[in-house]
Amino acid sequence: MRRDVSAHLSVDVTSAATLAFAVEVAPGHEADETLEVTLDGATLASERVDDADGTRLRVVRAGPGRLVVDYTAQVTGRHGDAVTPAPTTADLLRYLRPSRYAESDSLGPTASAEFAGLHGSDLLAAVSSWVGTRLSYVPGSSLPTDGAVQTLLARQGVCRDYAHLVVGLLRALDVPARLAAVYAPGLDPMDFHAVAEAYVDGAWHVVDATTLAPRSTLVRIATGRDAADTAFLSVYDGTATLDEIEVTAVVDDLPDDDVHQLVRLG
Repeated sequence: MRRDVSAHLSVDVTSAATLAFAVEVAPGHEADETLEVTLDGATLASERVDDADGTRLRVVRAGPGRLVVDYTAQVTGRHGDAVTPAPTTADLLRYLRPSRYAESDSLGPTASAEFAGLHGSDLLAAVSSWVGTRLSYVPGSSLPTDGAVQTLLARQGVCRDYAHLVVGLLRALDVPARLAAVYAPGLDPMDFHAVAEAYVDGAWHVVDATTLAPRSTLVRIATGRDAADTAFLSVYDGTATLDEIEVTAVVDDLPDDDVHQLVRLG
């Protein structure tokens, strides 16, 4: 399977700032990639920072001006082929705890009432279908500060909201769960995408309640507790505004997907 992905981000830096971008394909993939960072057309130095769970951050320090990041990658191999380290006990415990956007402690009664007695692939399929049928995908309907509880009350959101609710429900059932930011061939409209991952049967498996892209085509970018760990752009020590974003992700053959099947994300 060959997947071609790219990201173009244009940022208006209005006062000197440190910016962290998460746009590069995670380690373990067989990828041929390029990255260019410019400020007002001139090449700008950047620092690669390795974050938790294989996330690669690109950190730049920029004065005022137009900052542009262009990234391309050609990824080959089948889904699940990428090398991902086995989680430690500490990893699994971290992904069982409530987090900023996945308030599993508040979702406990709902999770117990809806999914009692389910385990493994049956549980993942049930949670995916439950979230997918109770939420409406409405671009612009949620705020960046909304967590899983607010999403459930509003009954609408975008991919990160779906993923947060899935993660929160699974953690409430003592299943380690985390969020992954991905490139998603087949996604319409095209953008960065967010999905959940659950640790069952000794491996991490993808849960995407939006069903907007085949899980087997996804390419991992960043992994963490929730969106606080996986944002494609974070701004520190200054001010900057995202002016333009363009994401592409295509695959040589777009497959079908079955929510009842376990699918691993590379």
